[in-house]
Amino acid sequence: MTDEKGLVELLRKAGYPEKAIDYYMRKLNVGVIEGAEAVDSFTGLCGDSMRMYLKVEEGVIKDAKFQAIGCAGAFASGSALTEMVKGKTLKEAEKITEHDVIKDLEGLPGPKLHCARLSVDALRKSIESYMKR
Repeated sequence: MTDEKGLVELLRKAGYPEKAIDYYMRKLNVGVIEGAEAVDSFTGLCGDSMRMYLKVEEGVIKDAKFQAIGCAGAFASGSALTEMVKGKTLKEAEKITEHDVIKDLEGLPGPKLHCARLSVDALRKSIESYMKR
């Protein structure tokens, strides 16, 4: 098993920026929100899946967490996006794009750019499920 320092080195060599590595290593916002008002999942073309949980009060996202089956890029993207949406209205959150996620992470390796899209699609599905309630 690779130790933490070795894993960080591997991620650096793969082209992950420090912020993405930090989010991945800390598993920031990975988890479940019991009683979340918005929950839904999305599976990307690569086979990675993400489930997004949103705590919504008066149209504002108060908390966000996610679960994923995927690579470091998926986890870093989910962490970045959940941080980005906290305190935003649902309408503001819907406008976030994969480019915004990539910019927030300070980049992703080329083969992992689709991971940002996965997180955005999971968010939009969660918001859509909330609106249908």
